[in-house]
Amino acid sequence: MTRDISRRRTAKLDALAPILVIVGMKREAGCAAGEGVTTLCSGADVARLRRQLDALEGTDFSAVVSFGLAGGLDHALRPGHVVVADAVVSGESRRDTHSRLSSALMKGAGAAGCSVSQGAIIGVDEPAMHPAAKAALRESAQAVAVDMESHLAEEFARRRNVPFVAIRAISDPAARALPPLVARALTPEGDIHTWGVARELIRRPGQLGGMIRAGLDSRAAFGSLGRCGPLLGPLLRLMLAEL
Repeated sequence: MTRDISRRRTAKLDALAPILVIVGMKREAGCAAGEGVTTLCSGADVARLRRQLDALEGTDFSAVVSFGLAGGLDHALRPGHVVVADAVVSGESRRDTHSRLSSALMKGAGAAGCSVSQGAIIGVDEPAMHPAAKAALRESAQAVAVDMESHLAEEFARRRNVPFVAIRAISDPAARALPPLVARALTPEGDIHTWGVARELIRRPGQLGGMIRAGLDSRAAFGSLGRCGPLLGPLLRLMLAEL
């Protein structure tokens, strides 16, 4: 009996379509890469992500995950804290994530040694660079974190009628302003635009302190992503096989 159950579970796992993991940066994609996972990198460009998702309309996926860095809206969240979304907010809409998969991610992130909590994430088309902008988003959306991919990832999953979850690590906390060059720091492929950043710092060296702080914050966030990312394929595929 046990052997038959194991064979059926293995057959279900083998039959599962890949999990689509949507990120903003190549480094985030590297944290999530694994068996049964397909990553899609927006390069922090919402229009580009929309085109990429449109091009995937004929491809099957078993679930969609929004994964990567996020800005903090709740002042209690420090760099490196992991947020598993219980809802994604976009404009006037508020959509729940898949409760069982989200619960599994909460437990997995905690077991991996991350500080983790659940709350709403708001997806936006432009980065929230200043504390005032973050405060306005928190007030209007009742959200704890913000990113530029989750709203489009949720919309894509809903159109395909597949489960959706979002797991994000806080990089810039609610009280922290980001230097202007952060908005232009990525190439379209999601790499750091090294020479572009260097040129901007030469032109406006006053941003250097802010970039150093942002780098330290993102280091803490990537530490958490490095612990959570390898869980996505094995944990979610196992859960999906049981649904």
